[in-house]
Amino acid sequence: MKPAVWYLSMLIVAFLYFYVLAVQYIRAAEIPHSPRTIAAILPTYGKNHGGLPPPPQKSHRLQNTDQGPSLDFSYHDHESLTNWLRARNAASPELTALYSIGRSVQGRDLWVMVVSSSPYKHVLGVPNVKYVANMHGNEAVGRELMLHLINTLVTEYGRDDYITWLLDNTRIHIMPSMNPDGFEVAKERSCDGGVGRYNAMGFDLNRNFPDYFKQNNARTQPETEFVKDWISKIQFVLSGNIHGGALVASYPFDNTPNSIFKSLSSTKSLSPDDDVFKHLATVYASNNKRMSEGRACKGQEPFKNGITNGADWYPLIGGMQDYNYVWHGCMEITLEISCCKYPPASDLTRYWEENRESLIRFLGEAHRGVRGFVLDEAGNPIEGATMKIKDKEVGFRSTRYGEFWRIVLPGRHILELYADGFDPKEVDFFISEERPTILNVTLTKASGIDFSPLVNYDVSTINFPNP
Repeated sequence: MKPAVWYLSMLIVAFLYFYVLAVQYIRAAEIPHSPRTIAAILPTYGKNHGGLPPPPQKSHRLQNTDQGPSLDFSYHDHESLTNWLRARNAASPELTALYSIGRSVQGRDLWVMVVSSSPYKHVLGVPNVKYVANMHGNEAVGRELMLHLINTLVTEYGRDDYITWLLDNTRIHIMPSMNPDGFEVAKERSCDGGVGRYNAMGFDLNRNFPDYFKQNNARTQPETEFVKDWISKIQFVLSGNIHGGALVASYPFDNTPNSIFKSLSSTKSLSPDDDVFKHLATVYASNNKRMSEGRACKGQEPFKNGITNGADWYPLIGGMQDYNYVWHGCMEITLEISCCKYPPASDLTRYWEENRESLIRFLGEAHRGVRGFVLDEAGNPIEGATMKIKDKEVGFRSTRYGEFWRIVLPGRHILELYADGFDPKEVDFFISEERPTILNVTLTKASGIDFSPLVNYDVSTINFPNP
């Protein structure tokens, strides 16, 4: 082999190595930890990463001299969207990280942009949140609003107190399009219809996830598999799934345990966290004037206060929000933000103005409730401890670093914890309106007393399906 060829080969190998390493860091897959690391953060945990966001106000305490790419209110095809994301990342590497979770049926990247003051690696105790848009390819408004949200978060960092606080205390993952193939065939000014709704194989991606109530026999699509893998690797606390064709914030459950005949009609299907989901939906809707007023789209009934239980609107099998909630403990709601699915580009400015505050304020709700670490008696993190709030039979797990978060409304609650090889434990705690409760829990090694009847009974009622 000639020296020049050898050097070129080594450069290519080195590039691929560092690229893969960077993606792993962005996904929080390669962050070293030790008992000392976690022990060091416990005394200050909640002081730097606690509290609810400050009231909205402007602050010019930092000079943001952003020189990023321009962004107008127009629709971006996959190539132009990719180019803009790359340019935005290149212009602000200290606040953004760009990665792909996989590719669509036709080979288009499913891009995700992280926006945070720590974009390339997970910080202990800092929650991950996400938005996913354009799941139905012909529902195009959310796709463009995600670009403007990214741009606003970056350019207003250091200028706006709320946004600065949010990026300093949260890792925000934004997927502008889950169905780029569908978008490429959808047509602007098409308010109804199904052209572009489905992926390139003709599947509705919001009917393609495992279902809590009924067997979903739809063949799993690549886009769905990549999203499932993504959310199995990152412990998302809060999520918004952005759609079009209505004006409402919809929350779980989307399906119902009723018989197939009864489920053809609309009826409420309330989750154990119904109070939390109503609150989250209200936070979004109340910051969107038209949505909060319950204005009805043409041919639709109005939604009181702009919110609805999903199954009460219409039941569906295989929805993404129920999957996030039941399988991974992530509080996801569905945000229908435009009556017209693919309105003219001239309307995008109005949609951004209507949704800007809602999109930003909603993310701050990840800092409501309880958070902390699950440790053993030596101070080592316990990964995969199963937890639930007593009387709320959908659970959540601790991360590989022992972290946990749960959005819970103010009041007195009991946290139940179970982990293999440890005695089960219950901990009382209180949630205030002002700030999250910090709850670091130490589990003791199994005492030898037979707890199996208790553990088997309780755990069987907690929904912890394998990813």
